[in-house]
Amino acid sequence: MRRITIGLLLGASLLSGCGAADGPAVRVIIPRHTSFRVAAESLAKAGIVQSAFVFRVYARLRSEDRTIQAGTYLLRPGMRWSDVIDALGGGDVGIDRITIPEGYSIAQIRPLLVRALNVAADSVDSAVSDSALRARLGVPAATVEGYLFPDTYVFAPGATARQAVGEMVDRFERAWKPEYTAQLAVLGISRHDAVTMASIVEKEAKLPEERSVIAAVYYNRLRKQMPLQADPTVQYALGHHVDRVLYKDLMVASPYNTYLHPGLPPGPIASPGGASLRAAVTPANVPYLYFVAAPDGHHEFRTTLAAHDQAKQLVRPN
Repeated sequence: MRRITIGLLLGASLLSGCGAADGPAVRVIIPRHTSFRVAAESLAKAGIVQSAFVFRVYARLRSEDRTIQAGTYLLRPGMRWSDVIDALGGGDVGIDRITIPEGYSIAQIRPLLVRALNVAADSVDSAVSDSALRARLGVPAATVEGYLFPDTYVFAPGATARQAVGEMVDRFERAWKPEYTAQLAVLGISRHDAVTMASIVEKEAKLPEERSVIAAVYYNRLRKQMPLQADPTVQYALGHHVDRVLYKDLMVASPYNTYLHPGLPPGPIASPGGASLRAAVTPANVPYLYFVAAPDGHHEFRTTLAAHDQAKQLVRPN
């Protein structure tokens, strides 16, 4: 047994010193509560170590197999194993992290990318309007608004705006499930229509259980050829936030103004999260045509205009 241990230690020592750390950096993610065995397998898969098993023995014999921390690391194949272990004990290093909240528009995402990546705003604008990317997604609008999936991202130093936008779009495509595509035929809409609807739902809904009901209201209005009259689309058309949409705002000249123009707007008005995407393709089976928001965030849903007017008085007595 002692000979086996010594042999493994010698082999590990040789492996730990071979090669040179001159290849491109590889991003390795170590989730919280990950065992050293799983971490070693991730390192081997990424090409950082040659053998997960021998690397584990090496770390155990050095009493360093319990020092790793969760994080996202940039490591290079050929690094000395002692340097790998030191890196794993230091937490996140050399990473640009950005969190995109649900319901953010490109106008709100742009400064986050500019700051995180240290790039020019023009490069972000170019990336989100890339014609090849829009063609791949089947987006008829001028940008990929709505397709930058809200999530937390980590980017390697030197990442470009185009690379960041590409990763966010890839995340959207992973969030779009095959069963959603099947639902499009049932609803008689395109994926772009569904994402557009999801973005409106994202901006309207405050309570998770109301998302599918709000989507149903808008689909019901579309089927009856009623204008959507969605306030968030007016906000988007205005190009700036207002605490409350006023009558004068309803006159803004924009194809995104769903008070003036029938049907869905030309494209999404924000980045919807997974729950809103699901609501847009699986709306509730309800007859409502109207809703009004109460001060606590919930909505009162009604089927007739008269009942809707009464509901408005109920939640907004002044």
